Formats: sequence, structure tokens, C-alpha cells
Amino acid sequence: MYKHLLVPTDGSKLSDKAVVQAIELAKALGADITFLHATPAMAQPMYADGMSVGMISRKEYNQRAKADSAKVLDRVSAKAKTAGIDTKVVHEITDAPWESIIKVAKKVKADAIVMASHGRRGIASLLLGSETTKVLTHSTVPVLVVR
Repeated sequence: MYKHLLVPTDGSKLSDKAVVQAIELAKALGADITFLHATPAMAQPMYADGMSVGMISRKEYNQRAKADSAKVLDRVSAKAKTAGIDTKVVHEITDAPWESIIKVAKKVKADAIVMASHGRRGIASLLLGSETTKVLTHSTVPVLVVR
């Protein structure tokens, strides 16, 4: 059935629920897991009187993003390895996490995506959008949504 799961995580308690479910599913199926952490791209600098205000360099931002991502990915990867699951980790810097999720799923040949959802409805879902909804809409591989 499923032999390779992609598990996007942002390090939150909600995405940790999806990580736990993915590990259990991988154990039951004998599947491997690739964990993905997508960091928002650096915001455009703000200028005042010809000077950028409160910004760090792109290089420094990318270094910090990589370090922060490593903390998240190391933690979830360690959980999976403790359960005997073979894991890989991927970090992406992106303006559109849902696009990175789909791109990485194809790149690593994942046959299922396991991810969390806040379960927002109505106006909240329209205003805030949902990376999960976008993945569900555009993915060509099955998506297991953990609420």
C-alpha cells in the first residue's frame, strides 16, 4: 500500500498530532517518512528615508531559518527513529507552503501526505485560507488530514 509518507510539520502541537499519526501509520505499513518544514520566505525590506528598517540580511535570515528548521526536523525525526522508522528531512524556504508540499511529495516519490488541519470553517477558512485545503485541492497523491 503506502511505502513512503510525506509529513509536513511546522513544529506546532497541532502538527505534532499529525506526526504521531504518521509514525503509527508508517509502523503499521512498514513505510518510510520524509518530514518537511517549510519556512516563510523573507519579507521585503521596509524603507524609511532611504534606509532599510529592522531587517536582517537575506543570508542571515536563511541561516536562522535553517537553524530553526533543523530543531523542528531533528525533534520529529528522532521520534520516528525511536519507533524504528527510516526518515529523511527536507527544509524549504517558500512563499507558498502548499506548493512546496506538493513539489517535495513528487520529488521524494511519496505515495501519501499526512498533515494537520485546524478545521476552520465558514468566514475564518475564507479569510485565513488553509494550506491543507490547497494541498487537498491540488495534490495527485492521497492526503490524510489529522484534526
